[in-house]
Amino acid sequence: MTIRSVVMWLAVACALAGLAASAASLSDSLGPAPSFCVEGGCATVRATGWARPLGIPLPAIGVAFFVGSLALVLAGPWATALRRVLALSGGAAALGLLVVQGAVIGAWCRLCLVADVAAIGLAVTAITGGDWARASRRGAVAAFAIAALAVVVPLGFLGGTPPPPPPTTVAAGGLPDVVAREQVRGVVTVVDFIDFECPFCRALHTRVNQAIARAGVPVRVVRKMVPLSQHPGALPAAIAWCCAERQGKGDAMAEALITAPVESLTTAGCEALAAALGLDLGRYRTDAASEAVRARIEGDLAAARTAGIRSLPTLYVGSHVFVGAAATVDELVAALRA
Repeated sequence: MTIRSVVMWLAVACALAGLAASAASLSDSLGPAPSFCVEGGCATVRATGWARPLGIPLPAIGVAFFVGSLALVLAGPWATALRRVLALSGGAAALGLLVVQGAVIGAWCRLCLVADVAAIGLAVTAITGGDWARASRRGAVAAFAIAALAVVVPLGFLGGTPPPPPPTTVAAGGLPDVVAREQVRGVVTVVDFIDFECPFCRALHTRVNQAIARAGVPVRVVRKMVPLSQHPGALPAAIAWCCAERQGKGDAMAEALITAPVESLTTAGCEALAAALGLDLGRYRTDAASEAVRARIEGDLAAARTAGIRSLPTLYVGSHVFVGAAATVDELVAALRA
C-alpha cells in the first residue's frame, strides 16, 4: 500500500468519525433532551449561543462538512484542490471552536472534541496529500495560518459568546390551556414542564430559585411531569415527586431530585429521598403503586403534547415563555416582575 493510499484511508476514517460525532450531536440538539452526550460540558456548550451560529445548529454544519469531505476524498485526484480548500477551512474552524470551548465557554463537549479532532485530521491529510517531503514546508505555513485563524476568528471577529435569545411573550388568550388554567390573580404563576434527569432542566433550576428570591413578588410554582423515555431515572423521579406533592412536600422533593446524582434516580433511590424528607413511607409506597399517580403523569404528558412542548425545559412565567436553559437570572427576574 502506498503512502498516498494510506493518507486517503486516514482521511476516510477522519470523515466517518467526524460524521458520526456530528450526527449524534445534531440528534441531541434537535431532540427534546440529549441521548448521546447528556451531562457535563456537552449540556453547557449546547446552552450557549455558539451552538447555533445564525440560528443554524452547529452540528448540522458539521454533518454537511464531513459528508462533503468524504465525497471529495472518494472522488479521486480531480477533486484534490477542492478537498484541500474545504479541509483547511474545516481545520481552522475546528481549532477555533477548541479555543472557544477552552477560553470562552470554559467547558468541553466530548462529541465536539471528536468532530474537531477529526476535522483537524482531515486538514493534515489534505496538507500532505501523501507526499511527505513536499508537504513539510507548505504544511508548516498552513499550520501557522490555521492556528492564527483559530485564535483571531472566534475571539477577535466574533467577539465572544452571542447572547441568548429573549423570552417570547404570549398574549393571555394565546396561552396553552394547561398553562392558562393554572393562572391565579395577584400571584405570578410559574408553570414548569420538567424532567428531573434532563441536564437542561437541572441547569435552569438554580437560576429560577435565585430569580424567585430576588423578584420580591408572590410566586406560585406549578410543575408538569414530562419524563422522557431516554432517561431511565425520569419516571421514578416523576412518581416520587407526585407522591411527595400529595403529602404537601412537592417543592422539597423537587429540590432533592434535581440536586441528587442522576444515577440515584431509581425507585429505591427516590424512596430514600422520601425518607430523608420525612414523608410517610407507607403512604408513599401506596401512592407510588397507584393508578392515580400514573394517571397524573400521563395527563401531564398529554397536556405537554397538546400545548406543543417540544423542548425541555419549557418554563412559563406568567405570559413569558422560556425554552431551553439559556435564560439568565436577570431575565427571569424581569419576567416575574412584569
